[in-house]
This record gives sequence, structure tokens and C-alpha cells, in this order.
Amino acid sequence: MSKKTDLNDDDLSLFHSEIRGVRRIRQDKIPPPPPGSKFKTAELRSKRTNQQERLDARQAAASFAFSDGFEAWFDPNQPLKYVKPGSDSHEVKRLRRGDYPPDLILDLHGLKRDDAKLEIAALLHTAIKQHCACVCIVHGIGEHILKKSVPNWLVQHPDVLAFHQAPLEWGGNGALLVLLSSENPRRR
Repeated sequence: MSKKTDLNDDDLSLFHSEIRGVRRIRQDKIPPPPPGSKFKTAELRSKRTNQQERLDARQAAASFAFSDGFEAWFDPNQPLKYVKPGSDSHEVKRLRRGDYPPDLILDLHGLKRDDAKLEIAALLHTAIKQHCACVCIVHGIGEHILKKSVPNWLVQHPDVLAFHQAPLEWGGNGALLVLLSSENPRRR
């Protein structure tokens, strides 16, 4: 690549005749950064603020503690569903049909039980803060540890109105669609 070619007189004279009217442009704007220096870009700043927001959400959500001692009863012969007492039972049907597309999706694959609990609390905190009507929690179907725990945690949260096993497009029996508080302005 660094091979030098010898230019003959004709090539040099042609080159000089072509650049005869060219002059150097004076730089009167912001000087370019020196080579090798690192400037923070807007992308890096926004990445840091997003990371900080996630950390804040996890810390705020940690203030809501789910109990592992509580176990709700769900019919093993039916799809997993729940409606908060006093809520409209037709909401479960709307969740089952997919009338509420999820605003946020949380994938718990590969997480330990305690980490999953914190992530769910953070998701619910963030969803409520962002006025989301519906969220999807993908717990997977593996060893059924999270599949059994997630519904027990969700029924304890005061802002969860209902949940139902997700339609196939959102994860089927490996996921739940969760409907959040009706005070939500984005609720359809």
C-alpha cells in the first residue's frame, strides 16, 4: 500500500496545471480535535443517562418487596390468568385476545430468582412512571422456577389489575401479558 510511484515530467506538469487555481481554506470555525483525543459525544452521554435511569428504577423498585412465602392458587388445567378483585373480568379476555399490545417487554431468560424479582419490580416501577397500560414478562418454560414465581409476585403488586398467558405472538405459555392500573392515561 505504501508503494511509491515515480512520476514523470508530463504527470507533474499536468498535476500542477490542474491545481493552479486552488487555495487553502482558512479555518474560522471550531478547530478540529487533535488526533487521538477522545471527546464525549451526545450518544455516550445519552447512554450514561439511560444506564443511570435503569439503576434508579432498580433502586426505587427495590423498595417494593415481593414475598416468596405467598403462593396464589392457579388452576393447572387452565391458561395462567388473574384478575384483581373488584376489576373488570373482561380485561382478561382482552389480554388473551391481544387487544393490549405490550408497551414494554422484559425477558427473564437466564436470570436467577432474586435477580428476576428485582427486574420485575423495576419493570413495574418504570411502566407506571411511563404510564404504560400493558407489559409483557417473558419467564420462559425451562424448569418452571420462574413460571411459578412470577405470577405469585405479580398478584402482590397493587398496580397489577390482571394478567394472562400471552398469545403466541408475545411468547405463548412462556410469557405473561400484565395489565396495569386503570389510572393510566395511555390505557385504551
